[in-house]
Amino acid sequence: MALLTFELPDGTTRRVDVVQVLNAGYAGRSQDDVAAHVAELAELGVPAPSVTPALYPVAPYLAQHTDRVSVQHARTSGEAEWALVVDGDGELLLTAACDHTDRELEVHGVAWSKNAGPDVLARRAWRLADVQDRLDALTLRAWVTHTGSGEATLIQDGTLAELLTPGYWAEVLRERGDLVPGTVLISGTIPMAEGVDQFADHWRVELGDPATGDVIELAYDVVRMPAPIG
Repeated sequence: MALLTFELPDGTTRRVDVVQVLNAGYAGRSQDDVAAHVAELAELGVPAPSVTPALYPVAPYLAQHTDRVSVQHARTSGEAEWALVVDGDGELLLTAACDHTDRELEVHGVAWSKNAGPDVLARRAWRLADVQDRLDALTLRAWVTHTGSGEATLIQDGTLAELLTPGYWAEVLRERGDLVPGTVLISGTIPMAEGVDQFADHWRVELGDPATGDVIELAYDVVRMPAPIG
């Protein structure tokens, strides 16, 4: 089990004992676009899901506040996402997240790859009810930095209008009996910019509210572990 603490805009905090994590996949609002994405991934050897959108259970300890992600090889990368968090009182919170995924393992099974890296969550959150009326206008962006260049490059830039809504997923969880305190749902991601190397040494993700100017962000370094012995 993981213990997460989120600061809200009014300065109060919410502690969440994570009991389950679910990663949405192929969760674009336009399922025609999703079908095209599935076809693109199939050309790279990534197996197609049996249904879309998909939902992948992830080990609860993988939901983390961290500024460092350790990886075994160079072909891992993040994904800018939002996260729906059910706090201890059952209130729904919204925050930024980055699903760090093993791309080598992904070709053997998406569910396996999702369990090979953490879901990094920001340390701040909004009450979902406070932004519910302008969800589609919220922005979701990610930047990557490669050692040597020192310059951050925008790799993802969109809005929540591109993804299935928190309300949609809350209803899915409710029907499954999973909308319980300690549940974390990661949204699925938006497209990456062509020509940008996703296998970076640093990731930064921002969830922004243009109406207020408030931004929730997270950032972490990607650090290679030593080679195994034996």
